[in-house]
This record gives sequence, structure tokens and C-alpha cells, in this order.
Amino acid sequence: MPLRFRSRTFDDDALVIMAIVNRTPDSFYAAGSTFTDTAAMEAVDRAVDEGAGILDIGGVKAGPGDPVDAAEEIRRTVRFVGAVRERHPGLVISVDTWRHEVGEAVCDVGADLLNDAWGGSDPLLAQVAADRGVGLVCTHAGGQAPRTRPHRVEYSDVMADILDVTLGLAQRAAALGVPGESILIDPGHDFGKNTRHSLEATRRLPEMVASGWPVLVSLSNKDFVGETLDRPVDERLTGTLATTAISAWLGARVFRAHNVQQTRDTLDMVASIRGTREPAVARRGLA
Repeated sequence: MPLRFRSRTFDDDALVIMAIVNRTPDSFYAAGSTFTDTAAMEAVDRAVDEGAGILDIGGVKAGPGDPVDAAEEIRRTVRFVGAVRERHPGLVISVDTWRHEVGEAVCDVGADLLNDAWGGSDPLLAQVAADRGVGLVCTHAGGQAPRTRPHRVEYSDVMADILDVTLGLAQRAAALGVPGESILIDPGHDFGKNTRHSLEATRRLPEMVASGWPVLVSLSNKDFVGETLDRPVDERLTGTLATTAISAWLGARVFRAHNVQQTRDTLDMVASIRGTREPAVARRGLA
């Protein structure tokens, strides 16, 4: 089915980039590079120019670090969401938060999608999405509390657990009134998982796709890529793009990414190979 977030619709064969703009001083990738308003808005403009259809704004780093309460998260995100809404009226704006207080505040200034990366740890967030008529990302986080790292986590079948959690969250959101075409499920690479779990989740993505809910993957420069290739954060782009291409081929539809241009080229190549996108030019052998 098509994806729809308020007034914006993506066709059912579209491969959509969700560009990451973090309003944090301590993100694991390019720490603090988009913490200031000017740098953040420049990143937004660049992401739009390079082909992002969704922008994901976050006010708290995913991993452990200095405490950030709801008031500070709101301070970091709400005014900026409003500024992006005014500057890019047609852009789908997502906010990466697990807190319902933040969800309410960002929806009031124009957010279209709430990206709950911590698997429903605050059950009121889904109700906010329903009440405001916005989308929701339902993520598998292995039962981890927000901002914690997994330790010796085990699953008898990691994909069975992913499906149980994400489908349950999606069905609950729909029952609360979140529009069905605005709900996505996310296997939660790295969240509550070791590297082997994330690799298995990737190769078994067709099982999520078969559920009928659109699948979002957040792969960009993550630890499972770094450990697989033994690369530091700033040398993980090749591994990220390889995983992106495979995930797209296996049926994922939304791709959360730091490197928008490279991701756009990767997804366009996949789409052209599978026959849903024409080549940008076709001269070879025709002259």
C-alpha cells in the first residue's frame, strides 16, 4: 500500500530516504555537527536537495550519555521543527522520540511522523499519534530501556521476536486510530541486539515485508556494520550502502540515513535493476 503522512503520499514502489538531523551535542556520528540552528538548517536544505523525502529530527542521542529530560528534548526540537515546517512545507517531518510529551509538542508545530525507536516504552506515544493524525514507527528494541546498550542478549529466534513485538505495536497503534497507511515497522538494528542478530534480521527482512506493514530500516553507520567489517564510525559508509541495497531488494521501503546522496544513488540503482525506475539517461548503443 502507499505510504501517507498527512498531505504527502509515497507510491508503493518508492524507496524513501529518511534523512537524519540530530539536535544533540554528543551523537555517535559527526557529534554535534548539527547542534546549532544554522548548521542544522543547512543540513536540512542539503538533504532535501539530495533527495530525502522524510527528515528525522532527534533531540537525544540513542546511547548512554548525559541525562536529557523531556523539557530539554522539547527545547532542542520543537522550535526547529516549526522552522523546518515553514521552510519546507511539502517535506515529511519525523521526530525521533520515545516520550509522549515531546510527541505532543512537535505535532503541534507540524511534525508528521513519530519515530519511536524504543519499542513503545511510553505507551502514550501511540495515543498521541492517533490523536494528532500522524504516523508512527514501531520498532523492536528487545525490551531495552531507552538509552541502554544490550548485554549478553539472547533470542531463541530473533525474527520471531521482532515480528511479535513490531506487529503487536502496529496493531495496537491502528486500533487506537493511527492511520494504517502511516504506520511503519522497524527491526531495530543494534537495538537490543548483537551483530549476529542484526545480520540475521537483515537477511530475514522478507518475513517482515510479508506482514503487509511497510518496513523501515535504520542502518546508517551502525555498530553491526562496524563490527562486521572491523571499521570505525567514519569508515562504515561502504558497508552501510551494501546493507541498504540488500534491504531494498528484500522489500524495505524507508531508509534512515546520514549520507543522503550516496543512499539516493544506491536506492535508484536498485530501483532501476528491479524495473521500477528508468535510467536517468540511456545513450549507450543508441548512437
